[in-house]
Formats: sequence, structure tokens, C-alpha cells
Amino acid sequence: MFQRILIANRGEIALRVIRACRDLGIRTVAVFSEADRDAPYVRIADESICIGPPPAAESYLNISRIIAAAEIADVQAIHPGYGFLSENAHFAEICRSCKIEFIGPPTEAMRKLGNKNEAKKIAKAAKVPLVPGSAGLINREEEALAVAAEIGYPVLIKAAAGGGGRGMRVARNDISLRTGLQQARQEAEAAFKDGSVFIEKYVEQPRHVEVQILGDARGDVVHLWERDCSLQRRHQKLVEESPAPHLPQKVREEICAAAVRLVKAAGYYNAGTCEFLVDKNNKYYFIEVNSRVQVEHPVTELVTGIDIVKEQIRIAAGQPLSVAQKQIQHHGCAIECRINAEDPARDFAPSPGLVTKWFAPGGPGVRVDTQVMSGYRVPPNYDSLIAKLLVFQPTREQAIATMRRALREFTIEGIKTTIPLHLEIFQNSAFIEGHVDTTFIERHLQNMGKKTGP
Repeated sequence: MFQRILIANRGEIALRVIRACRDLGIRTVAVFSEADRDAPYVRIADESICIGPPPAAESYLNISRIIAAAEIADVQAIHPGYGFLSENAHFAEICRSCKIEFIGPPTEAMRKLGNKNEAKKIAKAAKVPLVPGSAGLINREEEALAVAAEIGYPVLIKAAAGGGGRGMRVARNDISLRTGLQQARQEAEAAFKDGSVFIEKYVEQPRHVEVQILGDARGDVVHLWERDCSLQRRHQKLVEESPAPHLPQKVREEICAAAVRLVKAAGYYNAGTCEFLVDKNNKYYFIEVNSRVQVEHPVTELVTGIDIVKEQIRIAAGQPLSVAQKQIQHHGCAIECRINAEDPARDFAPSPGLVTKWFAPGGPGVRVDTQVMSGYRVPPNYDSLIAKLLVFQPTREQAIATMRRALREFTIEGIKTTIPLHLEIFQNSAFIEGHVDTTFIERHLQNMGKKTGP
């Protein structure tokens, strides 16, 4: 087992990894930008090193500074968390070339699955269902028009690299396809330094269902069942839950088995997530693999009792999986709300600043993953996620009731947050009945979150 691990990230995920390491008896090294000098995770780590000024490009995305910190601290491994460099195959390769283990998948598997076009080829070979679309990348406008004519509108233009909704456009006719192609390429080039795109059929009102997997270097792969992440705004997840409501058991088992086949075919190990679209007839289609720990991984931890971050560390140290597939049981219902420092009344504008009052909810069935407290200043330089509020109960009905109670207890002053939006979601009859899809927010609650209180 490792003796010292550097966490190449910040905020709640850095704190989450530090806690897992402490449980395993591993010393931790935190890196921080000048904006995070007083952050709680920095104080809690055994050692901390400043790696640059606030801009991420000069700190958390600066590979040379992170490697230098790792060498100075004499660590055996680096945990990348999520975001930043977590899916950067080049960073993983540099870590390993410097004799520092990257706590994540093999570099080649990251490269294959990090490119959506390559991932689709692997999925096809593994007999995993795919959304109808282009056979490869689209290089000319004429190719795009021909594909759209074959599969029918609407179609979805997608960047081959990256995610988070960037480089993605829906086209409903030839005119919007031409315009969308140019926009998607420009956005993908700016975001990922790769402007390549492909086209697939746009599935109307789909559900977004993902499968958590774990694999070790010996070739054993297991799934930890599924999460429903359909509640999104502009392709950014708002609420995640497990099990996925109204998903037939036969489909659950099939989609989880498909995820295992896919990652085995890619030679993948460590933690990862296979994402699927599920249509109105419960047909499922593979869309991508996230080769890292997910923001919403605690949802799966609650329903399975498996600590995913500890498993990541053990696998990277060369140990086998601690559980076999038949030992992994799914119990109860877990739901997560992402609490962001954003103002719903101003089109979700970021709301950084000083937190003057912070009271986190508690009680039976409640978990809060955060590093924020009263007196903490939310910096303007990074993602607006400030807390993950989770509940766990025997049934979905009970979990929803607990989440409503927890959201009403959650008190944050000094900045705006998305708590009002979540309160509206959990009072909406369609959500309560489990009738969710990726267009839920737009269809049901166009003014959601614009109220100022519960």
C-alpha cells in the first residue's frame, strides 16, 4: 500500500480523498492555489504545497507544477479527483514515467474511451447498443447532411473529445445542421483543443442512466448498479439517484452487464462510469465513459456500502477488488442534490463571495460532502459546486421526504445558492412520481429556482 498520496485537486473532492487515505493509514499532500490558501482541505491534509496563482491554468491544470510538488513531497501516487486533470491521459502518462502511480485507469484505455468516436467503436465490438449515427468523424458539411438524411431529424452534433455539454448542438433541419456544425466545432476547439465532431440521432426526452464500474489490473470487473442522472440543466447534472425510477429489473441487469463488457473490451481498470440514454420504450444506448470518479459517486456508496475512493486506491496499489459481483447488493434509495453557488433568479449566474452563515442539515439518513463553513470565501475562479447533499432511506418516497426536510434545514447566507431550485424539484408531482428525463427542467419548471425561499 502507498505511504504518501498527493491529491491533485481542490474543494470537497480533495477532502473526500484525504478522509479515505486517513482511514487507510496513508499520509496526504494537498496542493492549492493562492485562492485556496485558507481552504479547510489544505489545513486537514498532512502536508500542503502552493502550486500557483488562482487561474486553474497556472495551478490545478499546470502539470509541471503538480509533478514538481509530488517529487518534493516524495509521494508514491497522485489522486486526480474529478475535473481538472482527472481524464488527461498525458498527465497520467507523465505521472507514471516519473515513477508516481496515477490513481486511475491505464493510459491507453483512457485515450481510447476519452474519445467518443473511439469509444463507440469499442462499444460496437462489445455488442453494446449505440445510438444510430455517423460511422466516424464528420469532416465535411455534405457528409453531415447525408447522415441526417439517412437517420432522420432531429440529430445531435457532438464533440469527439470532452463533455459537459460543450461542443454539442441539436439540429432539426438542414439549416440548423449547417449552423450547428460550425458552432460545435468552434466550441469544441476552444474547450478541448480538438474541434472534431460526429453526428447521432437525437433521442427525444431520454433518461440519462449511468453504471458505476470497478475493475482491477488482474482483469476482474464488477458493476455497482446504476444511477439516474436525468435532471439536468444545459447538460449539467442537478439531481442523481439510485435506483433509477421505473427502470425494469431486466433492463437494469442488461445495462449493467453491457457496461462490464464494454470496459473489459477496452482493457480498463480502476473506477469508471458508463453513461447511457434510455428512451421511452426502455431501449438503452451507450454514449460515453467517464474514466474517473464521478461527482455523484456517494449515491452508489450509500446503496451498496462500498467506499469507491478506497477501492480506487487499493486497485492502484496493485491489490485485487475487495468484492465479487455476487457480493454486491443494492439496498434502499439514495438521492443527491448538487448545491451550487449560483443565483437561479439571474439565470444561474455564479455567486462567489463570503459565506456569512452556514448551517448544514443532519439527522437520520443525511450526508453532506463539503468543505464550506461559516467564514469561508467561495472563490470566483472555479466550478460553483459548494456541497453535495445526500439522503438514504429504504424507499424513494421516504428519501424524497428526507431530502425536503434537509433542504429546508440547509442555511447558507452571504451568497446565492441553488437550494430554492431543489426545493421546487422535490415538491413537483412529476418528479415525485418518478417521471423524469433530460428535458424535465425545461418542460415542467421553466421558472424553477426563481423564488427566494422554501
